[in-house]
Amino acid sequence: MTIKKIAVWCAITALAGCSVQERESVPVWNAHSHNDYENEQPLFDALSHHFKSIEADVYAIGDSLFVAHDRDQIKPGRTLRQLYLEPLKTEIRNNNGSVYGTGEEVILFIDIKDDGLKTYQLLHEVLQDYESDLSVFHGEEKTEGSLLVVVSGNRPFEYMEAQDDRYACYDGRLKDLDSDISPNLMPVVSDNWAKYFEWNGTGEMPAPDRQKLNNVAAKAKSQGYLLRFWSTPNETADVRAAVWNELMEAGVGLIGTDHLEELDQFYVAKNE
Repeated sequence: MTIKKIAVWCAITALAGCSVQERESVPVWNAHSHNDYENEQPLFDALSHHFKSIEADVYAIGDSLFVAHDRDQIKPGRTLRQLYLEPLKTEIRNNNGSVYGTGEEVILFIDIKDDGLKTYQLLHEVLQDYESDLSVFHGEEKTEGSLLVVVSGNRPFEYMEAQDDRYACYDGRLKDLDSDISPNLMPVVSDNWAKYFEWNGTGEMPAPDRQKLNNVAAKAKSQGYLLRFWSTPNETADVRAAVWNELMEAGVGLIGTDHLEELDQFYVAKNE
């Protein structure tokens, strides 16, 4: 069965019926589903395109974490548990103990949109119910699970750093590349593309930009961090493909998009 056919089969069956044996032949792309909850099928669209990383924005209301980009977009029932944690738990149970049935760790980015400390403390409580599925951290030691939770947005670094036991990690920024923070606390370094690069995806990437990108990517990799950029040029399919090609060539750890099918097909073409 071809990669395309497997992806279609998984999408049709909402992944639950896609066997481990079939999914083992499908690579998991180093791809990140930005604002994943805005897709027609949150989580499942990204999984059907075999993305490694998925992002959900959250707000704390009472004892629940609601998923939405803005507070006025919050809707009843659209909680982190309902849209992501419970379905991921089911996928892990149905697929030999991991999301894709391959043993590979999948990343769930949780972008805190309101009070960082308060919401993180609630997140910690919520994640306790899923401990058996998560990568868990005891001091500097990591016990790898099926799902790595990374906290972005408003994130309380000092509080997280002081925890004896954690169910989530910190999303760093480029300035943190020289900080010597352990990858077990900060496994990912993410930043705004427009702050560092002039190139808008049209024409050849200027040599200074390409050299800067290569240097940053190599430094992140050498220190054990995955590198990710948000707000990369996005105007047309050609622009997106040109940027993705440069990111891939530089060895950037996660390539983000709102266009899941396009990035999936980009990876398929690169792996033919």
